[in-house]
Amino acid sequence: MAEGQGTIERDEAQARTPDPLDEARLITESGQAQRVANIVEPPLRGLGLRLVRVKISAANGCTVQIMAERPDGLMTIEDCEAASLALSPALDVADPITQAYRLEISSPGIDRPLVRVSDFQRAIGHEAKIEMARPVEGRKRFRGVIESVETGHNPRAQLRVAGAEGEMVVALAVMDMGEARLVLSDALIRDALRREKAAKKNAKQAQKARKE
Repeated sequence: MAEGQGTIERDEAQARTPDPLDEARLITESGQAQRVANIVEPPLRGLGLRLVRVKISAANGCTVQIMAERPDGLMTIEDCEAASLALSPALDVADPITQAYRLEISSPGIDRPLVRVSDFQRAIGHEAKIEMARPVEGRKRFRGVIESVETGHNPRAQLRVAGAEGEMVVALAVMDMGEARLVLSDALIRDALRREKAAKKNAKQAQKARKE
């Protein structure tokens, strides 16, 4: 092998590997919440975080809730504090909300919204509630276990649902969904705790490696 060839090959491999921070959300907001999302996504990315959802509610007069996380699903208190410090001035400058509001930064939670293909892939084997923006055979609401996920140009989630003649599997296009979120269960809680433990372990190992 020529000197430096190994480094070039590694650089090319890294260039071909997609950055998980770049994975697009396929289920997004509309209206005022969409304008807020467009403002907060770049500074969140600068912190190594991905936007999950923006929700504007009338709680406490007006509350702007921003859910975010790291690509591994971890969102610490320190991450929330850093996001709040970065987003507050960005929102003040852009001024997308005409009235006084309370900014709330949080993790997606265990019964989280599903907005990316990777969210559905991690949720395989768990129950989800899905509301379609476009009806499927005249039906908009589905609840069932995610069996598998078809990736590609038009990703689809295979959902096992209960029907009049027993269980059936329906293929739902993610981009045609208006909302999707997991249903809280003991199995989901166990899986979330296991993932959180693994993510923290990997974060510590990465931090140790950087120091060395």
